[in-house]
Amino acid sequence: MKSIMFAIGLAGIGLAIAFALLRMENRKENDAMNSLMVIVPYKYEGLWVFDDAAVGLSKEPFIAGIDTLIDKATASIPDAQHGFRAIFSGTQFPGANFKLEWRRPESGGNWYYSPEFNQEGWLCPAWFKYFKSAPPEIYVKVEPRSEG
Repeated sequence: MKSIMFAIGLAGIGLAIAFALLRMENRKENDAMNSLMVIVPYKYEGLWVFDDAAVGLSKEPFIAGIDTLIDKATASIPDAQHGFRAIFSGTQFPGANFKLEWRRPESGGNWYYSPEFNQEGWLCPAWFKYFKSAPPEIYVKVEPRSEG
């Protein structure tokens, strides 16, 4: 009887430790994901690209329609080709200029549709540095980069 109680006690302790470790891991994942993210895209060799040392990206290009969407979204931003600020989130936020609606996965990335520009564009797998999975919508605010 004592050995059964001992085994049940050990199993209970093991479950409690596993649960605590799982909660810590989930908290770490959630803490690492900001609600609002910012990048500063710019033109390089004719392509829209961005750098983000915090996630290990350098001259990461936008292609397959997203580049055209950026052209349209930044048309009123002076000197955008030398850099503009793009704030984005998987949830709506005040001041967002437009949104992208998820359509389908392809080649490790995802296609999104912009109702404002009636056009699709593909976001490459690098976006998983910012999102754990493809959000159903991505809200974006584009604005001039501040000097300084």
